[in-house]
Amino acid sequence: MTLKKISPWLDALAILAWGVLLLKYWITGKLSILIHPNYFGLTLAGGIGLIVIGGLKTWELLKVDRTTKQSRTSPANNSLRITEVEHVTLFPPSIGSSLMLSVALIGLVTTPRTFTSQTALERGLTESLPITRLQPQEFRNTTKPEHRSLIEWVRLLNFNPEPDTYKGQKVKVQGFVIHPPNIAEQYIWIGRFIITCCAADAYPIGLPVKLPIGQSRAAFAPDSWLEIEGETIVEELQGKRKLIIQASSLKPIPEPKNPYDY
Repeated sequence: MTLKKISPWLDALAILAWGVLLLKYWITGKLSILIHPNYFGLTLAGGIGLIVIGGLKTWELLKVDRTTKQSRTSPANNSLRITEVEHVTLFPPSIGSSLMLSVALIGLVTTPRTFTSQTALERGLTESLPITRLQPQEFRNTTKPEHRSLIEWVRLLNFNPEPDTYKGQKVKVQGFVIHPPNIAEQYIWIGRFIITCCAADAYPIGLPVKLPIGQSRAAFAPDSWLEIEGETIVEELQGKRKLIIQASSLKPIPEPKNPYDY
C-alpha cells in the first residue's frame, strides 16, 4: 500500500485515538489532573465529536476502498486512465497524522501524574497569588481560621501581608510536602498547585511549617500528603519575616483525587 493510500487512514485513526483518549481520561477521573473542572464538559463533548468524525471518516474510506475494488474488476472501466498530478511537499502528508497518532497512543498506555515538589521549586514556590487571582470580596474573613484552606491563607496574606495580623490563629490545612533548599531541618513547606485553565499554567503556593521539637523533615518525604494542625507564629526565615505554621500534628493522608486548588 502506497504512502498516499495510507495517509487518509492515519488521519482517521489519529482522530479516533484522540477521541478515545479524552474519553478515557474522563472515565478514569484523570481529567482533573490535566484541566480545570470548568472545561470538563467541553472536553467530553470534544472527545465524543472526535470519535464521531473519526468513525465517519473511516466509514467513508471503507466505502471508497470497496468502490475502487469493484471498479478495477469491471471491464467497462479497464479502458479508463486517470492522470493524477503529484504535489511536491517538504514533508510527507502523513507525518502530521503519524505524530498525532503516536502521541495519542502514548497517552493511552501511560497514566498522567500530578506535579511533584521538585516542579514546585522549579516554578517558584511562593506565598503570593497573581493579581488576577485576588478576589477582594472574599476577604471579609468570615471563615474560622482552622477551617481555612491553604489557598485561603495565601489570599489573606496577599490582601494583608503583615504576618503579625494572623499570629496565634489556629490552622488546619492539607497539602504535599516540599523541602526547599537552604532552610533548617526543623522546617518544611506545605504546598498545593493552583490551576486556572490547564496543567500547563498551574503554579505552586504554600506556607512554611515548623516541626515539633525533636522532629526532623527527613521523617516527611517530599511529595507525601499531610494534614497539618497547629497555630500561626511569626519568625524570620530566609532573611524575611514570615507567617509560619507551628505544627502540633502532622497526619499522613492519601493524595486527593483532585490534587489542585482553584
